[in-house]
Amino acid sequence: MVLILWGTKYGAEEVSQLVETIGQHASRPFRTVLITDRPRSNLPNGVVQRDFPDFFLQGEMKTAGCQAKLAMFEDGVVPTDLPAVYVDIDTVVFGDMSKFLDIAKTDKALVLFQSALVPIGAVGRWIWRRSHKQRYARGNSSIVVFHPRECGYIATKFRELHADYGMEGFRPMIADERFMSWAAQETLQAIPKTMAVKFPTEFMLPWAWLIYVRATMPWVRARWRALAAVTLPGVEVKGQELLHMPEGGGFVDRKGRRLIWSESAIGPMKQKLTDYYSALDAREKENSS
Repeated sequence: MVLILWGTKYGAEEVSQLVETIGQHASRPFRTVLITDRPRSNLPNGVVQRDFPDFFLQGEMKTAGCQAKLAMFEDGVVPTDLPAVYVDIDTVVFGDMSKFLDIAKTDKALVLFQSALVPIGAVGRWIWRRSHKQRYARGNSSIVVFHPRECGYIATKFRELHADYGMEGFRPMIADERFMSWAAQETLQAIPKTMAVKFPTEFMLPWAWLIYVRATMPWVRARWRALAAVTLPGVEVKGQELLHMPEGGGFVDRKGRRLIWSESAIGPMKQKLTDYYSALDAREKENSS
């Protein structure tokens, strides 16, 4: 299990809550590697801290593009003896994350969320080849399945292109997930929506009526109940802020998607998130007292 942490946005409580929750659901033993820009204290026993490579701590790589996350592919950072699952720290886990390893068809696979119209898979690879690698299927990197032994080329290629073009001269380099998708297009796979989803793309839609109608569909609610993880990326959806949101309250994000904080809108996910972030809130209060 790979985690990445720089700056002060997240503390030991968020990391500990995530690692412990993963452990509660895991069907097989795992090692946790935290790539960090400074030593972190008060973490669960067994968390292995690895120093961030200086190259990926350059200021321009820690902004919205999050290119610093490509450090997970740097040779010598993550041990190469086991396959890996990377998760963003603002991921909420409800099930067995080790099952994500079974998605990868080969050790060379890179598994991401589908995030663009060009589908990950055979069609995306055909478009990538026909367009001379200018158009390609893109994924989101909130959860990444990979084998460190086979994916070091991603960091190596990024370093080479950075030396040639900087951050602006080659379009796929504008974000970590774009570069991962471009570099690993031949072996890219998608995370099934039956296993994990991004909260904004799954539960937030532009039309309130459609949100409510969708939540009444029994097969949709059954899939939501079975999810192993949900990620809450972006500044619009912060987990603990949900605890203070009134029933039926919400907001509209920058893409025009609407959140309605209600069981009738997001089904069992409302109670699951409430339970998780209530436990985190209690942990933080206990540690601060």
